[in-house]
Amino acid sequence: MKAISYSSFGDAGVLEYGERPDPKVGPDTVLVKVRAAAVNPVDRQAREGNLDGLLDTVFPVIPGWDVSGVVVQPGAAVDEFAVGDEVIGYVREDFLSRGTFAEYVAAPVRTLARKPLSLSFEEAAGLPLAGLTAYQVLHRTLRVREGDTVLVHAAAGGVGSLAVQLARHAGCRVIGTASERNHEHLRTLGAQPVEYGDGLADRLRALAPDGIDAAFDTVGGEALRASAETLAPDGRLASIVDTEVFSYGGRYAFVRPDAQDLAHLAELAEQGIVSVHVDRVFPLAETAEAHRLNAEGRTRGKIVVTVDWDTPEG
Repeated sequence: MKAISYSSFGDAGVLEYGERPDPKVGPDTVLVKVRAAAVNPVDRQAREGNLDGLLDTVFPVIPGWDVSGVVVQPGAAVDEFAVGDEVIGYVREDFLSRGTFAEYVAAPVRTLARKPLSLSFEEAAGLPLAGLTAYQVLHRTLRVREGDTVLVHAAAGGVGSLAVQLARHAGCRVIGTASERNHEHLRTLGAQPVEYGDGLADRLRALAPDGIDAAFDTVGGEALRASAETLAPDGRLASIVDTEVFSYGGRYAFVRPDAQDLAHLAELAEQGIVSVHVDRVFPLAETAEAHRLNAEGRTRGKIVVTVDWDTPEG
């Protein structure tokens, strides 16, 4: 199969497009013909070796954890999916090697859910990792409640935009940080936008004089500090990027694959409660360029890589 892979840690230049062996289908896995795979900041962290202390690496590595596609072969022990089912997945294992930037991926069944029919394959590929992160942090780590004032950083990004929609669905008031060019977009999602940069804490206090009930940090550094300074007396703080959150009494969160959570997100998408904005689409062969663009950190929504299946399979 055609795939993107890297044989050493490094910048986007280590990514190579070429032939890799077809994946084997274990008893608890599903062979998925990939239609689209979304790029996430964690892909860069993995490629640069920053997750080496957390996950074993088996080179060459096919990167990517997000996928949308079609089942072509269920494993021997799998009865949840059949050939032809359209699926989405957050296909993370406990090691780095078998990712989703390829024509096929063997996905553990615990990582998959049925694709929302209302979303394109490109949109659906952007839902799993970002959606699960937003959902699990809001409902399990921060335990948001109806009536809470929730702060979401980088609210126009992949995780942030879904967190805004999910928090609004939970009955929360949402304040979202973003560059000015994304403020109107945040208003359409139901958030009150606020500018990044110097004086952020003062601007947050003006919007929420009684304090923030739940702060969701996706940026770290100054954004995290401003969040801690503007919490309500019983406010909760969580970060997915900066372990300094512990010094403020907050929690660090790392998303986990969960088929039930993912199916719930798919249902919300089907109902039109959450949507995925796709900013740019690249062909599989140009994954390195997609990684470079993602590293700039100015994307609205998701960057997605697609696999061209116009030619019939043999």
